Amino acid sequence: MKKIGFLSFGFWNEGAGSLVRTARDSLVQSVELAVAAQEIGIAGAFYRVHHFASQQASPFVVMAAVAAKTTTLEMGTGVIDMRYETPLYLAEQAAQLDLLSEGRLQLGISRGSPESVQAGYRHFGHEPAGSDADMARAHTDRFLRAIEGAPIALPDLQAPGPRPAAGGPVPITPQSPGLRQRVWWGAGSLGTAQWAATQGMQLMSSTLLLEDRGIPFDRLQREQVDAFRAGWAGAGWSWPSRVSVSRSIVPLVDDTTRAYFGRGRRGSEGVGQIEGVTARFGPSFVGEPEELVARLRQDAAVEAADMVLVTVPNLLGVDFNARLLQGVHEIGRELGWND
Repeated sequence: MKKIGFLSFGFWNEGAGSLVRTARDSLVQSVELAVAAQEIGIAGAFYRVHHFASQQASPFVVMAAVAAKTTTLEMGTGVIDMRYETPLYLAEQAAQLDLLSEGRLQLGISRGSPESVQAGYRHFGHEPAGSDADMARAHTDRFLRAIEGAPIALPDLQAPGPRPAAGGPVPITPQSPGLRQRVWWGAGSLGTAQWAATQGMQLMSSTLLLEDRGIPFDRLQREQVDAFRAGWAGAGWSWPSRVSVSRSIVPLVDDTTRAYFGRGRRGSEGVGQIEGVTARFGPSFVGEPEELVARLRQDAAVEAADMVLVTVPNLLGVDFNARLLQGVHEIGRELGWND
């Protein structure tokens, strides 16, 4: 069985045609689309995290609202930039949401993507001792140890109120059993996918890879997936591995989808430079449903994944994206994903 989730970038703007004109619109519609997605049979609602931009930034408020309005839908992030995070506070937030949702949190974290400001994490109080990537991994290590229940702080035995039974260091609270197995790393390369496996984090691979070896995008991403699986097996973790890949999928099912997307039906792969690194961009899947079934059946990375995250054009509103997800769900049924 292959799950389907949606990934929203949470944009808002007042441009022509936008149905998400304010930050409040973005938040409210995020919850409404999640409710609609559960009714359709979609498995997960995932939210992009960006700071200093007209997008959603701190995701736990909206995910808590989604958890309160749904019963089976998983909610997650794709991804939290760990350069900005205070690890122990993040651990407390994640555990509380996971407990409230009865274990439905799928937390995607990573080094983060290019920003709209220069070194924005410094304004959040974080100064890297080495590279900012090193800082992200150090924050990640502390976060993982915190949600594992590692003892951290010595109790004050002179303080009033309840005291721990032992006098040694105590962990952060609350703890949520199983959360550690549902932390995902957004990997942009073969090396970071292999590293994620050594850390016991699930693999989240997007439509952007920070490498290019002249082979089709899906094959390049499949190499990443296979390397992750091999690394996971070698590490000997006691819980199963999971892989998600992101795709832009737009079935042309009515006049509205054809008007917005019908002209650019076959998005091609691309190669560019990001922060001085050669990057490969995955193609868009736009077309009639039967055409998309055939194309997705040939996608090597999708074939190997446990979950496909469909990026949604959230500025087009809840009704449009609910119809889009319904179309993708039906495509998934044809491909046997939902069996």
